Amino acid sequence: MDEEQWCLVVPKREAEQTRRRLLDEGLLDRNFKPRSEGDTVLLPVTEEIAGAVRCRFEAVPERAGLPRHELLGGIAIMQDNDPAAARSLLSSRPSLHTVLFPEGPVEGEYRTRRFAVLAGVPTTRTQVTEYGLRFDVDLALAYFSARLSTERQRVLGVMEDGERVLDMFAGVGPFAITLARRACVVFAADLNPAAVHLLVHNIALNRAANVIPVLADAAHLPGLGLAPFDRVVMNLPLAAHEFLPAAAALCRDGGTIHLYALEEREGEYLPRIRAVTGGAVTERQVRTYSPGKWHAVYDITVEKGGR
Repeated sequence: MDEEQWCLVVPKREAEQTRRRLLDEGLLDRNFKPRSEGDTVLLPVTEEIAGAVRCRFEAVPERAGLPRHELLGGIAIMQDNDPAAARSLLSSRPSLHTVLFPEGPVEGEYRTRRFAVLAGVPTTRTQVTEYGLRFDVDLALAYFSARLSTERQRVLGVMEDGERVLDMFAGVGPFAITLARRACVVFAADLNPAAVHLLVHNIALNRAANVIPVLADAAHLPGLGLAPFDRVVMNLPLAAHEFLPAAAALCRDGGTIHLYALEEREGEYLPRIRAVTGGAVTERQVRTYSPGKWHAVYDITVEKGGR
């Protein structure tokens, strides 16, 4: 029976590359069969991502019984603590080495999470491939989400060559190393020593010699005497807005801040933004987070003295 599902419509010549990318990022919905339509291929995805449209697909019967999960490299994260289902999931996907269950929410100043190993190799470490880049991650030591991969490409696409970029909450480096492809230099800061350790490793892994790792509290960055930045990335959804004064101080006049936040109503953070700049602001929804709450990004043009 056909079912309606989110999908990406891509030219046939790009289909295999896109399919592999979606698979690496845990976004390809393997419960449905991709299908051709003229000169394009329709690839079913697990959620509403940038460019996705609704189409009808034929379900894959043998996949229908798999438990709900998110893929990160060779790790699957299940939503239920069900070891038997985890073993079934592990045996169904040759690329998996571990199935985890989160024992609590992301918490603490380092944004870490506790996991139980339900099946496979007892590890929380894996390697994630994203648009030709590789990231070693350890889910117990540093937060990582592949669900912003399309957003990282969007920001890369609006950059000018040779920009000075600051990633205020860099984690293991997905934004910083992605944007390094067009930047002159990227300063990548994080408070979590384990995250910075993995960041240094990922810089070497991707030969991103123009990324400078910084172990620091983002609130203290304005005191380091850094030259103004063309672009500042603030990906700390629960608390990034608290650092807007620091971001505005670090960004040049006419530069751009990308503020990522979880919100329950449109324009929720506009008052905080207007407290630091009167420049143009564009708000867009990145993805649904939970019922009544979504992950949003505010693209902010900094105007010094324009409040």
